[in-house]
Amino acid sequence: MPRTAVQILLIALCAALAACSRAPAPAPAPAPAPVAETAPSHDSFEVPSARLAETRRINVYLPPDYGADASTRYPVLYMPDGGLAEDFPHVATTVDTAIRAGRMRPLIVVGIENTERRRDMTGPTTVESDRRIAPRVGGSAAFRAFIAEELIAQIESRYRASGERGLVGESLAGWFVVETFLARPGLFDVSIALSPSLWWNGAVLADGAAAALAAWPEKPATLYLAWADETDIGPPAERLAEALRLHAPPQLHWQAVPRPDLRHSTIYRALAPEVLPALFPPLPAAPAAASPLR
Repeated sequence: MPRTAVQILLIALCAALAACSRAPAPAPAPAPAPVAETAPSHDSFEVPSARLAETRRINVYLPPDYGADASTRYPVLYMPDGGLAEDFPHVATTVDTAIRAGRMRPLIVVGIENTERRRDMTGPTTVESDRRIAPRVGGSAAFRAFIAEELIAQIESRYRASGERGLVGESLAGWFVVETFLARPGLFDVSIALSPSLWWNGAVLADGAAAALAAWPEKPATLYLAWADETDIGPPAERLAEALRLHAPPQLHWQAVPRPDLRHSTIYRALAPEVLPALFPPLPAAPAAASPLR
């Protein structure tokens, strides 16, 4: 039976609608790129390292009054995870804000940018699951040698450093802080370990701390240890705190602070604004000179 013009029109309309229904949906708009965190004014340069067989990028924050008095020397706070896309911007901003508010002694912040973070921030391990976290692990001794033998010399030749040094880190970098504190006492005057990954290598650092503390040198030092609501970090952190309670010598000042109100992802930013000024408080004002007798 021949089709009428109306039928032909309806068939064509249905075909067009079916084709439209099969057309792919338009691609969603791309998500906006994350906004990079801004660091205060700083220097950046590269240090060739024989110990690491690579070149490392270093970021350096100088306090506001650095250029005002060429005779003043400053403590230096070293930080792994110190790249501009890592923790350097928020730590340098925290320090700069506290110094400008008069809550903190002026100091220099040195950020060490990562290349192979899990290689540098871990020691050797006998635990198979530890070895699977990265292609290479267990390089903390070489990374520490880079800091002790190469980087510190660079910083102290370029800037007016006083010789007083601190080290701060979180997570695996916190593990590196604790290992350095126990393995090289005296390298840093102040060690700050936030939620350190003390589960590494079966919690060997926590369980071996008593022996290291028994051999502690005469030089005074400070350790600040804090951990968040982590079930893998809390128990070894408690054991490390107990070793400090039982074996820390009088010249070692320490705090071990559980913070179950915080999370692993928030502890660095939450504690840095209170801990850093507390550990590097403003120097007491010099007494006014006595008026000469007349």
